[in-house]
Order: sequence, then structure tokens, then C-alpha cells
Amino acid sequence: MNLINLVVIGYGGMGSYHARELIKETDGVKVVGIHDIDPERLELAKENHFEVYETLESVLTDQSVEAVLIATPNDSHKELAIAAMKAGKHVVCEKPVMMNTKELEEVMTISKQEEKIFMVHQNRRWDNDFLIIRDLYQQPKIGELFQIESRVQGANGIPGDWRHLKQHGGGMVLDWGVHLLDQLLFMVDSKLTTVAADLSYVLGDEVDDGFISYLTFENGVRAVIEVGTTNFIKLPRWYVRGFEGAAVINDWDLSGKIVKQTGTIDHHNLVPIQAGQGLTKTMAPPSEEATTTYEINEVVADFDSFYHNFYEVVRKKAEPIVKNEEVYRVLRLIETIFEAAETKQVLTFE
Repeated sequence: MNLINLVVIGYGGMGSYHARELIKETDGVKVVGIHDIDPERLELAKENHFEVYETLESVLTDQSVEAVLIATPNDSHKELAIAAMKAGKHVVCEKPVMMNTKELEEVMTISKQEEKIFMVHQNRRWDNDFLIIRDLYQQPKIGELFQIESRVQGANGIPGDWRHLKQHGGGMVLDWGVHLLDQLLFMVDSKLTTVAADLSYVLGDEVDDGFISYLTFENGVRAVIEVGTTNFIKLPRWYVRGFEGAAVINDWDLSGKIVKQTGTIDHHNLVPIQAGQGLTKTMAPPSEEATTTYEINEVVADFDSFYHNFYEVVRKKAEPIVKNEEVYRVLRLIETIFEAAETKQVLTFE
């Protein structure tokens, strides 16, 4: 295997995670060095037995380096990506790819001009919980899905770094929304027609500490995408409904269940239940004979791992799993969410 020599630019949380855990020589990519503008991060890289590059120029002029990973604050992605590609390097970029679609258009143009690969690490396409829901959408084991609710919630606020600063592209729409929106658009094979959104600023930061977006697709799918950082009690990670049942995944541990209608519901002979100070037939649970409950089982991705795909794209001109056109669509949706929240309107998307 003709390994791709790669330098990690930005040895923070994600950069170090890539270097330690994600990039493997068995996938065809080798980390040959680290660059960071923080001397303390370079010392840490040395302690972790990585070679270090003191300057960006030393990375870009090293002819043995074929590719770089950009894992720096969001507002620096464009400048670094363009410099790297003009120096003859392929680029892997952490998300969100750029601050706006205009920046991404510039980078995509340079990628074509310099004939260098530019790929975005939308890693949560490989998350087990997402793959399970994607399988339910594709198969459809509980009938065609018509409602998809996707949430990530915590109670620790925004990390006390650049993520709470607007100039660096902070906020939860860009930090976590980009993941959930990418998953949704990667899964639902239909035009996205309308977008509504509400952003949260309860922590008093200049960037959003959470949001709720409501999305409708041409094929009838309705989606709720929600991120929160002040949720001391979390809602389920996923809740989906199909025409023959429903499914819930509670958290990253994949706890949850699938309930499918396998019998007939006798609407004329429903037994009422006590509901507070009244009775209800409508909200009574279905009979045991009408439904079957299934466990949540893991699903293996039917596409290659990210870095092996990157190797195949560079060496063999394979099709990228994360396409720049898809990334652009997600970034355009993020811009529409900001606009919808600011104007308090339901906006047309496609």
C-alpha cells in the first residue's frame, strides 16, 4: 500500500483524536507530523511521540507530505485549505467546513484548479445510532417513515473555548447542528421544501446555545432537529414514526426499542383507561395482540470507512462518500436556519 503521508494541523481535541484513534496505516494514511501555533500543544505532540512542525510553511514546503488534516477553529479553515492545496497538498477538513457557502465555493474552485482532493470529515455518518435509523428509513421495517426527530442534549453549556465566540464560528448550530443536518440530508432522498427554526440564547452568549428546527421534505417526511446545552433531563436521541410502527433510541448506548403493528386494532371496541381526572380511549395503549416489540440491533455501514475512502479517492479516483456538493447543501441549510430564526418565518429551501 502506497501510504499517504499526512500532517495534522491543529492538535486540539479533534486533531489529537484523529492522530491517535482515527488515522490508521491499514487504511492507507499515515500521520507523519503535527503542526499547531500553541507551543504547549506541540510539546504534547512530542510527548505522544509525534514529529512536530514548528511553522505552517515547514509543512507546506515538505515534499514528502501529501495531505493535511485541518482541525482548527472554524474561521481559519478557508485560509489553511487554500494555502495547502496551492502548495500541492490534498486536504481533509473538520466540520463545519467553512463559515459560509461563499467561502466553500472559493475552496471548491481552488480544489478543481489545483486538482487536489478536498474532503470534509462528516464522521457521524458512521455513528451506530444513525445507521440503525437509516436502515429503518431504507428498508422500511416499520413502514415508510413520515416523522424523524433527532436530538443531542446536555447540561454543561458551551465549552469555554472558541466555540462560544461568534468570530470563530461558535454556537451549537455550527457545532452540533452540522452533524445532525448532515445525517438527515444524507438519509432522506428527497428535496427539502421548507425550513423553520428557533435559536436559544438562555446562557447569555453571543452565539446560540441550542436550537430547534422544523424541516419538511417533498416526499412527506417531517423532521425535528434539536440541540440543547441546558437540558438536565434529555429527550431521546432518536424518535421516528412509520406507517406501521415507531422506534426510539434513547442514547449513545443504543438503548431503545422498535414497536410494530402486527395485528388489527379494533377501533370500535377500545377499552378506556383512567387519564388524570377523566377517561380516554384515544390515548389508551394498543392491545398486546396488536403490536410486537423488537430490540434495537446494530447495523453495519454499507459504505467504506472515511480514511480508507480518502485513500481510495486520492490513489484510485474513487467516489468520495462525503461529497462536497452534499457538504455545500448542509451549509446552505445552516444559513437558512439562521435566517429563518432571525426573521421568524418559514422559508422555502428547494
